[in-house]
Amino acid sequence: MRAALYESHGPAGDVLRVAEVDRPEPGPGQVRVRIEVSGVNPTDWKSRGGATRRPISGFQIPHHDGAGVIDAAGAGVDPGRVGQRVWTWLAAYGQPWGTAAEWCVVPEDQAAPIPDGVSSELAASLGVPAMTAHRCLFADGPLHGCSVVVAGGAGAVGHFAIELAKRAGARVAATVSGPAKAELAAQCGADVVVNYKDADAADQLASFAPADRIIEVALGANLKLDLALSGPQTSIVTYASEAADPALPVRDAMTANVSMRFVLLYGVPRAALRRAAVDITQALADGALTELPVTKFGLDEIAAAHDAVEGGAVGKVLVVP
Repeated sequence: MRAALYESHGPAGDVLRVAEVDRPEPGPGQVRVRIEVSGVNPTDWKSRGGATRRPISGFQIPHHDGAGVIDAAGAGVDPGRVGQRVWTWLAAYGQPWGTAAEWCVVPEDQAAPIPDGVSSELAASLGVPAMTAHRCLFADGPLHGCSVVVAGGAGAVGHFAIELAKRAGARVAATVSGPAKAELAAQCGADVVVNYKDADAADQLASFAPADRIIEVALGANLKLDLALSGPQTSIVTYASEAADPALPVRDAMTANVSMRFVLLYGVPRAALRRAAVDITQALADGALTELPVTKFGLDEIAAAHDAVEGGAVGKVLVVP
């Protein structure tokens, strides 16, 4: 099969290449998926570049997220799953068979069914962002009747956080950096959208204070605003790191009696990941999740796809094997 791969860490143009490799066979408890679309996330270029260095055994095919059709099932897997359309999560974690290839193999629970009527582009956009959003939202309990503030509401995690929170019965505000991103956040259901650069951003969000959840993409940059919106029931949940670790204003955090949670999908308990996959699949079936703007690349353009994500492309970058 044709696959994009790397054998050492480094810049995309230096280490990524497309090669012919043996098609993988599913082992016990695994399924093989013929990939139609592969989704690219920041974690993919960080792993490939060495910022979050992970061991390479021979070669690594990147990307956790994808959509395709199961064409083979290993021992212990219901053979009736062959022919099922699925979306994948954490495909490249702990194994070389990521989704930037014509086929990949994953444990069967990491291939979730795609409901009828859902596009492969939307299905391949889930995985890392939707499951991260789910953990950030629900790790501290249900959301019905709660107020949620989503920082970076136009990003992939922010997009799905808004939609999953609205589906759960929460009021949702989003912060963005400009008009185009404000439109994206409003389109996916945010009740209020505020430019976080505005001097009166906290006043514009006063009706959401104290928030129950603040889903944070840039803790250091936004902590002053977050604490202004926090109280004893608030959880500030951050899922991304910045170049420099933030200084924590301990007294202000104590005054707010705020709780802080840090989420990295790789360390989330597997039971919680499985619940997230089930919930996200049901949200898809309910029509509650929508597509982001999409930029597509061919497999031979894999380096350009990684560079686009590393450069902060708005929406989702997808690769078609």
